Amino acid sequence: MNKLINFFKSFLLLELLKGMSVTGKYFFAPHVTVQYPDEKTPQSFRFRGLHAQRRYANGEERCIGCKLCEAVCPALAIKIEVAEREDGTRRTTQYDIDLTKCIFCGFCEESCPVDAIVETRVFEYHGEKRGDLYYTKPMLLEIGDKYEEQIAKDRAADAKYR
Repeated sequence: MNKLINFFKSFLLLELLKGMSVTGKYFFAPHVTVQYPDEKTPQSFRFRGLHAQRRYANGEERCIGCKLCEAVCPALAIKIEVAEREDGTRRTTQYDIDLTKCIFCGFCEESCPVDAIVETRVFEYHGEKRGDLYYTKPMLLEIGDKYEEQIAKDRAADAKYR
């Protein structure tokens, strides 16, 4: 009896009809594809993209050279050199991030006591060769200056969760 049932199932192509019914159901359903360059999906204020260094309102850089971000980085992507200034405070002379090594975990951002290094919402950047993704202190400060308004809004939205 099973042989006869299996024969009719294979003869009538029931599996094929079941598959075609699933295809037909999704073929006429509304599509959820985002046409990327023209449409953008909403981003969280905690999105971790391109790194930036922030400044205080008076224009002085925030980084105090504590090297916590360098110590906590699991990918060893951050390199910092520190020097003492005339007034006795420490500031970085070199702050480099190699984005080819970075895993965008956000540990550097979380460990910073003065909120100097942050990850912005910028994800549309590229490098054509390895050296293009090696960001130095002036480049990071420039990114921070450019996106400071958005960074400040994101930090304010995240403040109640810290």
